[in-house]
Amino acid sequence: MLTNGVYHNPSFGFTYKVPFGWVDRTDTMRQDPVASAKAMVLLGVFERPPEATGSTLNSAVVIAAESASAYPGLKAAAQYFGPVSEVATAKGLKVVNEPYEFPVDAKPIVRCDYAGEMRGLPVQQSTLVLLQKGYLISFTFLASNDDEMVARIEGLQFGKVRIPTGR
Repeated sequence: MLTNGVYHNPSFGFTYKVPFGWVDRTDTMRQDPVASAKAMVLLGVFERPPEATGSTLNSAVVIAAESASAYPGLKAAAQYFGPVSEVATAKGLKVVNEPYEFPVDAKPIVRCDYAGEMRGLPVQQSTLVLLQKGYLISFTFLASNDDEMVARIEGLQFGKVRIPTGR
């Protein structure tokens, strides 16, 4: 549920504050048979509409949930980075930081960082993964530089977060 610029997911106990002016493409991404074949997109937001061209990277945040049962033998979130890295490297990105612990609000999360170019523009991808309630929850952030990446990740919170009412 996206309300007043904050996505709230009570099932998995997190919120994500969407940057002002970003475009919500969650419904469109859910209708993509390739994207929805394995994972359910919970949130897909972009700095600008994907069809709008620009001279900078179209930064994005995609949050998805996938049943852990799709990966027999998977016991830890870090093991999910095999498939994640395959997708990232197929898009021309290289691993710059192997999976490492990256707690968010004391929640045990694993993170892996990638870098490369897309359409001649520098791109960074950080994917955070959490194994919870039989699901792999992935938080994928695309940004053009470190400062932007930090700002994107800072929007993620776990625990009780007050949703603004617009007052």
